[in-house]
Amino acid sequence: MKKTNAARILDRAKIEYEIIDYDVDPIELGAERVAEKTGQHIQFIFKTLVLTGDKTGTIVACIPGASELDLKAFATLSGNKKCAMVPMKNIQELTGYIRGGCSPLGMKKDYPIFMDMSALKLNYVLISAGIRGKQLKLNPHDLLKVSGAATGAIATLKSQTT
Repeated sequence: MKKTNAARILDRAKIEYEIIDYDVDPIELGAERVAEKTGQHIQFIFKTLVLTGDKTGTIVACIPGASELDLKAFATLSGNKKCAMVPMKNIQELTGYIRGGCSPLGMKKDYPIFMDMSALKLNYVLISAGIRGKQLKLNPHDLLKVSGAATGAIATLKSQTT
């Protein structure tokens, strides 16, 4: 199997991980579908979001798949007054990754990364391996170590509508 940049970074850091392959649904690339396809509970799937801060420029958030980013908390944690999602059309240019395959590891540049602190309560998390159809399963403390991510309360559960 061909290794992704994110997997090679983990190899160089001598961090244990597992690659989990799954069938990609090109229509639905969300974390809920990844959880379903990988057979993992949604709490273990962490999605990577790319934003821009008014003071820092490009910044990255990793939050649980069933959550939404708390923009105000994220701005404060990242040293910004305001932050906003980067338009989807700019993701590949900034990160080298496409939607549904954006990993917090191995981006074109070393952007500041912030992870929701809920990850620290888990034995493992799954993040994108850098391509659609592959997730990396690893210890969240190892992910923090290799990524240099800071942690904070930056995610809130999505509100359920009936």
